Amino acid sequence: MDASMWVAKTGLDAQQTRMNVISNNLANVNTTGFKRDRAVFEDLLYQNIRQAGGQNTATAQAPTGLMLGTGVRVVATEKLTAQGNMVNTQNPLDLAIAGEGYFQVLQADGTIAYSRDGNLKLSSTGQLVTSAGALIQPAVTVPNTASSITFGRDGTISVELAAGGQQVLGQMQLARFVNPSGLQSMGQNLLKETPASGAPQVLRPGATGAGTLMQGTLEASNVNVVEEMVNMIETQRAYEINSKAISAVDGMLKYINQNM
Repeated sequence: MDASMWVAKTGLDAQQTRMNVISNNLANVNTTGFKRDRAVFEDLLYQNIRQAGGQNTATAQAPTGLMLGTGVRVVATEKLTAQGNMVNTQNPLDLAIAGEGYFQVLQADGTIAYSRDGNLKLSSTGQLVTSAGALIQPAVTVPNTASSITFGRDGTISVELAAGGQQVLGQMQLARFVNPSGLQSMGQNLLKETPASGAPQVLRPGATGAGTLMQGTLEASNVNVVEEMVNMIETQRAYEINSKAISAVDGMLKYINQNM
């Protein structure tokens, strides 16, 4: 079978994968703290028919070579960690991170996951948890005598007691990574550490490059709908042209078979 048909087929596969990435971005346009993905392409191995610089004669070298590409593939999906818009909710348990860093979330197996989703709740025992009920680390318990709760920009947690006076409960901490794009998505707005992300650096908000907390605010998804729609149209056109390449090759083979 003609090699160009297989080359065009790799283009179809790559563009289909890119469309999947774009669709997932658009589906999560309203997901709190979501960071959009981008498909990363690379060309495949080349068939080196004639080496550039090879000797054409005893005294002459070929200025260019003859190398035929074998197609393309998606080698990675990269998370773009740009800051999302801040949405004012006026809910005292809603937190947004202005800058770098992730909330630490305790999983059922005892491991720590990471999230930018600051839509926090109180459990039946007064502990800070995610919408799914997972504990925020370090653990903080709000007494049932508290009438209000305050999160400082530096992560200090304090409450106003119903009987009067204030009480400091603890300190929120954020995890920061050398390569946040290397974190692995787990679903449920959670990410986990990988060798590519590096080990987490746990910091007080506002210290050593970590972001600060904003109470009564949530970070919206950083998906730009207009940009994703443009990418979708571009992907569709690339898919169509690869499909036409396959049709063209098929027509050429058909012509050869009919005239032999």
